[in-house]
Amino acid sequence: MVEGEVITHKAYARIGLLGNPSDVYYGNTISLSVSNFYASVTLTPSNNLLIQPNPFHDFIHFNSLSHLVNRLNSEGYYGGVRLLMSISKVFYDYCILNNINLHNNNFTLSYDTNIPRQTGLSGSSAIVCAALNCFLDFYNVRDQIKVEVRPNLILSAENQLGIVAGLQDRVAQVYGGLVYMDFAKDNMDKMGHGIYTPMDFTLLPPLHLIYAQNPSDSGKVHSQVRQRWLDGEEFIVSSMTQVANIAKQGKEVIEQKDYSKLAALINRNFDLRRSMFGDEALGDLNIKMVEIARKVGAASKFTGSGGAVVAFCPEGESQVKLLEDECQKAGFVLQPVQIVPSRLNENDFKTLQ
Repeated sequence: MVEGEVITHKAYARIGLLGNPSDVYYGNTISLSVSNFYASVTLTPSNNLLIQPNPFHDFIHFNSLSHLVNRLNSEGYYGGVRLLMSISKVFYDYCILNNINLHNNNFTLSYDTNIPRQTGLSGSSAIVCAALNCFLDFYNVRDQIKVEVRPNLILSAENQLGIVAGLQDRVAQVYGGLVYMDFAKDNMDKMGHGIYTPMDFTLLPPLHLIYAQNPSDSGKVHSQVRQRWLDGEEFIVSSMTQVANIAKQGKEVIEQKDYSKLAALINRNFDLRRSMFGDEALGDLNIKMVEIARKVGAASKFTGSGGAVVAFCPEGESQVKLLEDECQKAGFVLQPVQIVPSRLNENDFKTLQ
């Protein structure tokens, strides 16, 4: 029996509130970490280094060939083991490159998650973020790896596996709470990361999460728009600038608790996204979730790339009840958003510049 502390960390689902997807276009976003769903990773000291498959998410035993195919169609080919292996490599490489000494003790990593797949709630990055936090404590290097850098490490681990995404999800999960993010090109080129400003999440009005039980794949949404932006297409460049400006305006609107303007910004964010990406890329099911919210007068937009929607009912509980009825008819799930407070501790704050 190897002695040592068993370390467990959770990382929570993320909602992009305003400005997404401009984080991958040198823009600005406001995102929040929510406790409705989370991933957890446990690190247990052990004689050998072991990455444990999850009995459900890394399922390899099937009742039949049709069972296997149905499982792949709904869950995809990969579980979380590859994510844990990837962040292990990224963490090790970063420490070696930056002369951060690591002890030679071994461990067993295991994970679990209840974040629904393909809902744009950052399920993959949550697993990676929780694992990174375990490493920071196991190797006692939390004060040697800056908080601003950690989202980059998480994204690098996902990029290694072919996952295409931006930094905002990882920032929200590292910082917790409500965060305003500035990804201006000058800062990204100079520092390698954006400027991240925690906000007071209690200034937000009640928000709701809508998601589908069997969502469409959110991974295809960025494809053509990214290339058109790189090609300098004026419509895409100007529209993405407007999306980024929505987050800038949103910061002031939230601080002033101007909820009518907040509702307008939420709707405008989605409308701009729709005009750039087109209905075919966004998907009928995803658009339907937004339209159901708007049908009862609620403001709504994607939480990420699709599969889930954040909704704000400015008229209060009576409007929430109408939204609940409409979601039930359509087969969608409606939940109040529960925001996670800041995840940073005393040692984390020491690394902030």
